[in-house]
Amino acid sequence: MNILPLSIPGGFAITNTKHQDSRGEFVEWFRSDKIEEQTGLAFKTIQANLSVSEKGSLRGVHYADVPPGQAKYVVCVTGSILDFVVDIRDGSPTFGKWEAVGLSAEERNGVLIDVGLGHAFVALEPMTTVAYLVTDHFKPESEHAINPLDPKLGLSFPPNIGKLLVSPKDQGAPTLEEARAAGALPKWSEGLGL
Repeated sequence: MNILPLSIPGGFAITNTKHQDSRGEFVEWFRSDKIEEQTGLAFKTIQANLSVSEKGSLRGVHYADVPPGQAKYVVCVTGSILDFVVDIRDGSPTFGKWEAVGLSAEERNGVLIDVGLGHAFVALEPMTTVAYLVTDHFKPESEHAINPLDPKLGLSFPPNIGKLLVSPKDQGAPTLEEARAAGALPKWSEGLGL
């Protein structure tokens, strides 16, 4: 497991070693000890989720109230996605910036997203399956969204993706500036640390 920091503090790209033979392959895709050793962050899995998406499905930008927040470790089990780590922490030096990482079943790579960051992805292939390990239970009253089509945020999608499929909830979510003005965003001062 090799973990590299992204340009957004608290975001990490993860590559995993694939062991292949005539039977197929084996990948050790999550090790909490390696995450803590390489990032200094303790990741305690509380819940595991799967989503299956059609090509062009755009999910996010999602985040949870801090505290406690919800850190995520995201991998693509089938198909491929473009995964977005978005800095929505008010007061952060990288506030409003994002970084995209391509994740695929072929590469078996992942993204680690710390508490307080926003997360979104777009499915690049039909029936793409994404697995998430998260550090807190899903609590509907603590879950929020930023409109992923916010022009000021400016998430960039591959030109060959076709029509984006966005849920009414995500389409109706506030822009980043609207959420900031409403005091609905995590604060940079609340610090990093899964």
